[in-house]
Amino acid sequence: MRRMWSRPRGLAAFLALTGVVACGGRAPEVGSAPTERTASALPEPGAPSAPLSSTSGPAPSPSPASPASPGAPAACPADMVLVDGDYCTELEVECLEKFYAPQNHLWVCKRVAEPTRCVGETRKLRYCIDRYEFPNREGQRPMVMQNFYQAQVHCDKVGKRVCTETEWTKACEGPDNKPFPYGYVRDPSICNGDKPYKFPSRDKVLNRDAAELERLWQGRVSGSQPGCVSDYGVHDLPGNADELAASETYFPHKPKSNYDNVTTGGPWYFGVRNMCRPKIYSHDESFAYYYLSWRCCAEADGKATDPRSPKQIARGWSFERVRQIAENSWKLPLNPLWPGDEGYSSSGPKR
Repeated sequence: MRRMWSRPRGLAAFLALTGVVACGGRAPEVGSAPTERTASALPEPGAPSAPLSSTSGPAPSPSPASPASPGAPAACPADMVLVDGDYCTELEVECLEKFYAPQNHLWVCKRVAEPTRCVGETRKLRYCIDRYEFPNREGQRPMVMQNFYQAQVHCDKVGKRVCTETEWTKACEGPDNKPFPYGYVRDPSICNGDKPYKFPSRDKVLNRDAAELERLWQGRVSGSQPGCVSDYGVHDLPGNADELAASETYFPHKPKSNYDNVTTGGPWYFGVRNMCRPKIYSHDESFAYYYLSWRCCAEADGKATDPRSPKQIARGWSFERVRQIAENSWKLPLNPLWPGDEGYSSSGPKR
């Protein structure tokens, strides 16, 4: 079975989970059939139409610096990894072995023919990406229970932005466009996956019940999976926590799917793809959940980083507008503490 996987073409939504969190974002019902959507790519944004945000706040624990020539300035901060390569807009993936996940009405690919083949255009990318999921602290859990706008504010505090969907994909696929960061055969023991489903209490998750969030947690701390590393040196991309990324895709015939964010990577549950390229476009910017994290990116070589998403830039939004939404999300306060901070709880502050 050959599959053309590209960013402009919306991929089958594969989420296995339910939930309504924050400002009304709803996950697909358990067992809902995935849908195929056709989308058009977002035009490359021009110069920022609003001032860049100033940054402040705590910095993540440092990680080893990205390699650099002796005496030359580093392309990325010490806690980030440089990705410098060509992103393929349409990737041919031949699935040689698969299994069916009836709870999701989804075929999951187990083994892919080597190599994948780029049949679309290529686009040069050069950027810095956090080595680990936010807050990019080795030995700490990924941060969860924050929506896309709040993730943007957290990244802005350290002079970064939420990664775009193509940046996330390229960091995962590596220079050779692998379907999994570790190769061509799906292995949930390498990148934490295939865990049994724990049915969440909708009301308890909505109300950020700390005991319920702890019961549902099946993730691993950042840096604890030595094999779950892409060829660029980025850890924990598929599996473990699902991740938010900034959308660069337009759906011309489904405007309600044109959100600023996507989800990517897949969580730790059984029956989801946990691959590099598939994305979910059906969650709005208010969606937050107990398995959902994100990671930050920045421009390489000391260039200024705009904290807004590509679609926000195209609409002319200021980052102050993003911040106002993040700080006034219904039932989901902006959590001032990060994993590793004294007193951090994924349930966040109570109102």
